[in-house]
Amino acid sequence: MADKVRRDAERAAAGTAWIKMIVPDPRTPGVVAGTVTVWAHEGDDGPLSEIGWMVLPEFQGRGLGRRAARALLEQARDEDRWGEVHAFPATTNAASNGICRSLGFRFLAEREVTFAGRVLRTNHWAVTPRTDLTPG
Repeated sequence: MADKVRRDAERAAAGTAWIKMIVPDPRTPGVVAGTVTVWAHEGDDGPLSEIGWMVLPEFQGRGLGRRAARALLEQARDEDRWGEVHAFPATTNAASNGICRSLGFRFLAEREVTFAGRVLRTNHWAVTPRTDLTPG
């Protein structure tokens, strides 16, 4: 975990990732519900921008993941950064697939993705924030 935090801090400092904490109530900034991140990496077909989010179980079902993903995609749109953004939620993750659908992502295909040494069956979604992001 320490190595991941170090790598994340380096990527954020270098501008190759936006890593944001999901804070449900600004009056209690020490309470963090999860994270949302956009980062650049090499995909199967070349450079790729990807978004991912994680909401802790006790905060799920409140719309926090959707609002956090929307906020980061709005920032990407406003700064004209990241271009087309991809997401790869597990095929069985109804909540994350619903977030993709509700924000204007286009479903591209099911595919297998290796994550943390495991092969996961995912849905591949893409959105261009400048043109595809659904209204507020």
